[in-house]
Formats: sequence, structure tokens, C-alpha cells
Amino acid sequence: MSSSVVKNRTSMEGIRSLRLITAVKTPYLPNGQFDLDSYDNLVDMQIAKGIEGILVAGSTGEGQLMTWSEQIMLIARTVNCFGDRVKVVGNAGSNCTSEAIKATERGFAVGMNAALHISPYYGKTSLDGLVAHYYSVLSIGPVIVYNIPTRTNQDIPPSVVQTLAQSPNLVGVKECVGTERIKQYTDEGIVVWTGNDKMSHDARWDFGAVGVQSVASNLVPGLMRKLMFENKNVTLNSKLIPLFDWLSQEPVPIALNTALAQLGVIKPVFRLPHVPLPVNKRIEFVNLVKQMGREHFVGEKDAQVLENDDFIVVGRY
Repeated sequence: MSSSVVKNRTSMEGIRSLRLITAVKTPYLPNGQFDLDSYDNLVDMQIAKGIEGILVAGSTGEGQLMTWSEQIMLIARTVNCFGDRVKVVGNAGSNCTSEAIKATERGFAVGMNAALHISPYYGKTSLDGLVAHYYSVLSIGPVIVYNIPTRTNQDIPPSVVQTLAQSPNLVGVKECVGTERIKQYTDEGIVVWTGNDKMSHDARWDFGAVGVQSVASNLVPGLMRKLMFENKNVTLNSKLIPLFDWLSQEPVPIALNTALAQLGVIKPVFRLPHVPLPVNKRIEFVNLVKQMGREHFVGEKDAQVLENDDFIVVGRY
């Protein structure tokens, strides 16, 4: 067996076994450009708490607000700085197949382990078109199919996934529809992550999911690792649910960005169209940190309620 085949098989198995992947936030400088020092610090904190994978420039990382050059640069930086300690999944998804192909090629050229691909949104396509779109990127390297109809307005049905599963380059599915769908896939031997933190405990321990691609782990990586690694823990899950609910009250990553800024881990800068949560919600977060214990959250500073004037919202970046 050739070394490239062995390497590919090893990496596929390695990716398929990841229980906790952080969909990492992209921090900004006051001018709206990337704050790479804060980014490196955030990723370091994730790895220190046992995160196994980093998803770069997903919807949580605001890939949709980046140029492709920015996106590929961030994937390359993550591979170069952290690739020896963590698996790197790069978001290469697009509603334009040509763009998705080019982004996938560039992502693998800079060393990412797998590509995450959302289904074509807005313009949408037929089910046969979905299969053709995915096969065009599966031919390039390991791909995780991402099904989130709340963002795309189109479900990827099991019939499509079952067809794609015939490709040796299908790593698995990031599924946001529900636990029944997860169980259907895992019963068929298809690897599944949930993309929903609130569902993650039950998906992992009762429905066969390998783990979660998590938003909350940006904030509480140690607790999320415990939730995914240390067997069923209904008590811990219950403790985390208020945080999960708080994070999902507005489209991700609005609440997460607000929280990380109030923890002093990132600068309080938003790229439009995202704006910070209102002050009453910022107060709620500081109270959540007190209730759950500051020691569980990333960063060193006390959580503080930021004022409206503390935030910088950038329209051109």
C-alpha cells in the first residue's frame, strides 16, 4: 500500500474519531482586520483544555464575512501554528460550486485535514444537483457535509447522504436537524457530529453521534470536553443548558462575540451585519459566569458588562 494511501486512511480515521471540534471565533482589530494575536491565544486556550479539532471560518468564525484570501490565510495560519497538536477543518463551502471547488483545493494545498461544506443556499438546487455539487468537492479530498436548513432553507435528505457515503472521501455529516436523523445515519455506519450544543449530550450518548462541532466550547472548552468524553452526565448537561440557550438567542455568533469581548479574550469589535447583544443580555451573561464559576470560562479577566460605547461596529472591512 502506498504511503499516500496509508496517510489518507489514517487521517480519515483520525478525523472521524474527533469528539470535540470547536467552531472557533475570528477576532478583529478596531479597523475590522483580523486580530491574529487574539486568534492564536483563543486557539491555544482550546487546545490546552483538550479540544481535538478546530473548525476555521465556519458560520461561527464568520467565513461568510471574509474574502477567500482571508479565509485561506486563516486556515493556513491555523495549520502552521497548531496543526501538530490539533486537526484543522477548513470551511470551504459556497453556494457556487466553482467557488467551493477552488476554496477546497486551496485549503488542502495549505494543509487542512478536511473541508466542511454547507449545501448551496439561496439559489438552491435539486437533489440531483446537491449530489453533483458534493461529488465535485469529494473528488478533491476529505469532506464533511454540513446540513443546517435554518441557514440554507434546504434540508439535505438521507437519500443524498446515502449516495455521497459511497465516496471514500466522505468523512461524515455535521447534522443540525435532530437526533432521529443522527441515529438513522449512525445505524448505517455514517459518522455524524451534531452542530447543536444543546443536543450534543443526548446525541453523543443516546443516538450514536461521535461528538459535537461546538460554539460553546469557545467559552467553556473544559466543560464541553467533559460532556463529550466522560460518559453520560445529565447534571453537567443541565448546568450548561442556560449557557447554550443564551448563546443561541440570536443567530450565531452574535452572543458568542459579545461574551468573548466581555471576558476580555477578544476586542469588542464586530463586522456588520453583526452587532452586539443589548445591555440587558450582556448583564445576563455576566450573571451566568458567576453562577457557573469564572474558572470554567476562557481568559483571565473578570467578566464585565461592556457599555454600548465600548463596542466598535465596522461596516467596511
